[in-house]
Amino acid sequence: MLSTDEKYMARCLHLAQFGGGYVSPNPMVGAVLVCNDRIIGEGYHRRIGEAHAEPNAIASVTDKDLLPQSTLYVNLEPCSHYGKTPPCANLIVQKGIKRVVIGTLDPNPKVSGRGVEILREAGIEVIAGILENECRHLNRRFFTFQLQKRPYIILKWAQTQDGFIDHNRTDNSMHALKISNSITQQLTHKMRSENMAIMVSTNTVLLDNPSLTLRYWYGKSPLRIAVDRKDIIPESYIIKDGKVPTIIFSRKKSTSKSNPEYIRIDDHDDNLPIILGELYNHDIHSILVEGGAKLIKSFIASGLWDEANIEISAISIGEGVAAPVLTNAVEVSRNIIDNHKWLHYFNPENPYPFV
Repeated sequence: MLSTDEKYMARCLHLAQFGGGYVSPNPMVGAVLVCNDRIIGEGYHRRIGEAHAEPNAIASVTDKDLLPQSTLYVNLEPCSHYGKTPPCANLIVQKGIKRVVIGTLDPNPKVSGRGVEILREAGIEVIAGILENECRHLNRRFFTFQLQKRPYIILKWAQTQDGFIDHNRTDNSMHALKISNSITQQLTHKMRSENMAIMVSTNTVLLDNPSLTLRYWYGKSPLRIAVDRKDIIPESYIIKDGKVPTIIFSRKKSTSKSNPEYIRIDDHDDNLPIILGELYNHDIHSILVEGGAKLIKSFIASGLWDEANIEISAISIGEGVAAPVLTNAVEVSRNIIDNHKWLHYFNPENPYPFV
């Protein structure tokens, strides 16, 4: 049984999710105003650069005279600094709200606790840590980005029952093995919509010439990232068509074109930390890594991954490109979707738990 504070915090979390795919690299935040155990206003952060959850919730209240008698619930500490919008902590003080319940503090070391400090200095009662694990889980991408100084990494691949992700192919004259069904294909595109970027290897681009866009789910196509250490992706390939923001890591220096953007890296196998550091500097807070096998295996070997989704079909092909194998992984869920297994894992080394 949830307490009263937990009940309204759960509502904040529900509202916050509506901002998924639109507020990155900002966190997803929901806010609820309650007076005499009745919700009088609520809102969420809808889109990057627009008003945060707290002012949206306050604006939704019909009778503003009730604000000083109300409790504000919010799943993340109200901001205390000027960015694209004014500080929410100051607005709360101005509106005379006397009690604020917070799910978790802001993980950014530069601002963590400052919002709470502003509220308490104004005489506002502040309670923090309500459904904290759930709040951290919702914004695990944001927490990882802020505290580990790298994007949140989600690995995704589909494999056959006998452990292969494709036929052995040497060029694109042979079509890729079709493993996903129509439902799991939609789920994969849903995952694309939930992350800021999608990453693939040179070999995947050369063999499949993929668009890496969002076609089977509503939302914004993620930024495309290719690792092309030998500069061999042809200019005519879709990833270089300029229709979607794209970053290509290669030995090539930046050209006059801004899209794709080229970031120079050396041609060696241990440059993942360098790549992730560059993407952190570009404010990319989450990446879906979809292939190929060698690239995914390099993330696993380095421990630089946070979640993994594996689809296993019922077909067997006998030989082909071996699928990656997770190590030190904890299974979160297991589902059957039209005779396909849909497995979800997380890396226990990541400090932001699944609940």
